Amino acid sequence: MYIRYGLWFVTFFVFWGGVEAQKNILTYGEPAKIWTEALPVGNGRIGGMVFGGVREERIALNEATLWSGGPVPVSINPEARQYLPQLRKAVMAEDYSEAERLARKMQGVWSESYLPLGELVIRQELGGKEVSDYRRELNLRDAVARTLYRVDGVQYTREVFVSAPDQVMVVRWICDRMGALNVAIGATSLLRNEKKTGAGYWEMNGKTPAHVEPSYVESDNPVVYEDNNPCRGMRWAMRARVANKGGSVTRDTSGITVKGASELVLYVSMGTNFKGALRCPEGDPNMRVVDKPFERIWTDHLADVHKYFDRVELRLGETHTGVSATDERLAAYAKGGADPGLEALYFQYGRYLLMSSSRTPGVPANLQGIWNAELRAPWSSNYTSNINVQMNYWPVEECNLSEMHAPLFGLLEALAVTGKRAAQEFYGAPGWVVHHNTDIWALATPVGDKGKGEPKWANWPMGGAWMVRDLWEHFLFTRDTAFLRGTAYPLMKGAAEFVLGWLVKDAEGRLVTAPSMSPENDFIYADKKVGDVSVATTMDMGICRDLFDALLEAGKVLGGDAGFQARVGEAKKRLFPYQVGAQGQLQEWYKDYPSPDPHHRHVSHLYSLYPADEISVARTPDLAKAVEKSLELRGDVGTGWSMAWKVNLWARLRDGNHAYRLFRSLLRLTKENDINMHGGGGVYPNLFDAHPPFQIDGNFGGTAGIAEMLLQSQDGELSLLPALPDAWEEGAFRGLVARGGFVVDVEWKAGKVTTAVIRPRVDGVCRVRTAGPMRLIGVGLASKKTADGWVLTFNAKKGGRYVLGL
Repeated sequence: MYIRYGLWFVTFFVFWGGVEAQKNILTYGEPAKIWTEALPVGNGRIGGMVFGGVREERIALNEATLWSGGPVPVSINPEARQYLPQLRKAVMAEDYSEAERLARKMQGVWSESYLPLGELVIRQELGGKEVSDYRRELNLRDAVARTLYRVDGVQYTREVFVSAPDQVMVVRWICDRMGALNVAIGATSLLRNEKKTGAGYWEMNGKTPAHVEPSYVESDNPVVYEDNNPCRGMRWAMRARVANKGGSVTRDTSGITVKGASELVLYVSMGTNFKGALRCPEGDPNMRVVDKPFERIWTDHLADVHKYFDRVELRLGETHTGVSATDERLAAYAKGGADPGLEALYFQYGRYLLMSSSRTPGVPANLQGIWNAELRAPWSSNYTSNINVQMNYWPVEECNLSEMHAPLFGLLEALAVTGKRAAQEFYGAPGWVVHHNTDIWALATPVGDKGKGEPKWANWPMGGAWMVRDLWEHFLFTRDTAFLRGTAYPLMKGAAEFVLGWLVKDAEGRLVTAPSMSPENDFIYADKKVGDVSVATTMDMGICRDLFDALLEAGKVLGGDAGFQARVGEAKKRLFPYQVGAQGQLQEWYKDYPSPDPHHRHVSHLYSLYPADEISVARTPDLAKAVEKSLELRGDVGTGWSMAWKVNLWARLRDGNHAYRLFRSLLRLTKENDINMHGGGGVYPNLFDAHPPFQIDGNFGGTAGIAEMLLQSQDGELSLLPALPDAWEEGAFRGLVARGGFVVDVEWKAGKVTTAVIRPRVDGVCRVRTAGPMRLIGVGLASKKTADGWVLTFNAKKGGRYVLGL
C-alpha cells in the first residue's frame, strides 16, 4: 500500500511538471488600443491597466480607497419611518401602485463613487524606426505584465508589477544596447490636481469630489467639488521616482526625463488619507517610501504572489488551436473550437484578479475590482449588494484564497454600525440592515435620492442578511471557532435581529417580509398592471431561512445564547414556505404572478439552491426540480454575471453539460461598443467580464462555476466531479478546498476519478461521495466504507492524508 501511494504521489506531480507554468499567461501580438484590451496588475490596493505601447506606454492608475464623498450622515431621511405602516397596509391589500409610491418616500441618498487616480504616460524617443518582434503578456503566476519589442536591432523589455510587501508599482525597462533608452514620464488625471517636484521625486496630488452622481442619473452638476463639509472629499497623491543605469535624469513640473540610459526602474507610490469608513479623511495621503533595491522588491513580490497562486493548479485537457495569442484563441473558441487550456486560464485569471483586488482592510473588491478609468463609472463602481459584491467572493474559499475574504469582513463590521442607524431611522427596527448599494463609507440606507430610484432595487432591504453568509461560509471552510465567536456570530446575530423585527404575519399567520422585492424584477397582476413591491418574495424568504439555519448551527458549535437561539428556531418554523407555480417552477413571488420580462437577468428566487444550500438535489429533490424548471423558463441568455450565476446553479443541479454550455457563453469575445445588456455577456479581449459594460463579478462567478463543477461540499459530504461536463473527459486539479477544512487533489480519465488525495487542515470527519467504487490506498487516522463512498477521520496534527484510487 505504501509503495503504491508513494508511486502515485510522484506520478501526480510529474503529471503537472513543466506544463502548467506555460499555461498561466495571456499573450497578445499588438498593443492595447482601448482600456478593455489593457492588462490588469494590482496588489489589492494599487492597480494598473497596462496598454503595452511602444512609442507611448499608458498605464491607467487606481487606488482602492480613492472614492468621492465622506462618512455617512447620522440622519438621512427621518420622515421615512412614518410611511412604513401605510406601505405594509398597501402591499397586504395588493395595492401595489400605492406601495411603490410610498416606497419612494422611504429612500435615502445615492452612494458615492469609486474614482480613477489618473494615467501614467511614458513616451519613448524612437523617431521613425520600425518596430518588430512585438509581444505583450500577463504572467498570472508572477503577477507581472511584460512588453517586448525590437527597434533598430535593439531588444527592449518592459515589466510592470505591483508589490504587496512594498506597496509600490514598479516599471522596469531594459535594453541590450548601451544608452538606448530615452523616455519622458508624466501623468494626467480626470480629477483636479497639481504637479510638483521634490528631492528625487515627481508628484501629482489633489482632492476628490465631495459627491459624484451615478452615471445613470441625469444631472446638471454630476461632479461636486465644493462642499462646506470638511469630511467630504479625501486627499490623494501619486509620487514617482526613477533609478537608472547610465544616462541622466531630470525633473520639472511636467514630469521626469531620462536620457541615454541602459536600464531604468520607475517606482510609483500612491495613497489617500482615507482613515476608515466611519472616520473623516484627514492628514496627508498615506504612501509607502521604498528604498530597497529592485532585486529585493522583485524577489519579495514573487514569494508573496506564489504563496497564494501556487496553491491551486488545474488542467482540463490539451489545447491544439494552432494559435497562441489570447484574443485569437477567444475568437476561435467563439466559433466552437475546443480549447480546454483557455478554460483553465480563465479559471486562474479569476483567482489572479481576486488576489490583485482584495487585500485592503475594510475595502473589498468593488464592481470593477480595483480597475476603473471613468470619473462616473458604470453604477458608480460601488458595492451592489443584491448579487454583485457577494459574487465577487464566491470562489474565495473553495479556490484556496481564504485570506482575500478579510476586506469584506471589515466592511461588514462598519456596515453593522451604519446599518443599525439605518434600521432604526427608516423602520424603527432592531439589528442592522443594508440595502441595494453600499460604498467605501458603508452606506446602509436605501438609495434613490429620496424618490428618484425604482423601489425594486433601491428599497430592497436584505443585503446585510445575504452578505453575512460569507462569514458563515468562511467558518465552514476553515472551522475557525475563534472567528465564529468573535466576528461572525455577532454580525450574523445583528443581521438576524433586524430580520426578526422586519418579519410580520400574513393573513394565515405565517411570517413574511413586507414590503418585499425580487431584485430587480417586476410582476404582472390584476388587469395587466406591472408592480415591483410585494410580500414575501422567494428570495427574501430563502435568505431568512438560510440565515436562521446558519445561526442555529453556529449556536450548536458555540453554545449559550439560549434565548436568542430559541427565538430564531421558533421564527424559522413560521416562515412562509417555498411555493411551486403552475408551470412547475419555483415561484418567485408571494403569488404565482408572471413577469413582463420572463428572461430577466436576475434569478434571485433561486438563491436557496446557490449560493445557499437550503434546496438540494439530494435532500429536497422536488424543490430542486422546481428550480430546474425555473432555469429552463428563464433561458440561457443573460449578462456576464447572470450567466455566471446560472453556471453555478446548473452545477448544483449536477447537470455539468448545461453548466458547461453556459460557461462557453461566458467566453464569447465581446467588443467594446457592444453594450447590449439583454443579449450580452462574454469577455473582452483581456478576459474582463462583459456585463456589458465591464463588471468583475462575472469573472469571479465563472471561476467559482468551474470549481463547483469539479468539487462540491454543501450537503455535509465531499462530492468529487459532481457536474463534470463531457467536454472535460480527462484532467486534474490540485488544491481546491472543501467545507470542513479539507484540501483536495483529483485526477480523472474517461470522465471518472482515477485518484483523489484529501488532506486536512483541521481535525474532522470527511464524508466522501464517489461515482463508483474506489479503493483506499493512502493512510489516515480511521476510515469506514459506505455504500456510496467513504467516511474518513482526520487528525490534522498528525499530518494524515487519504488517497482514493481505482
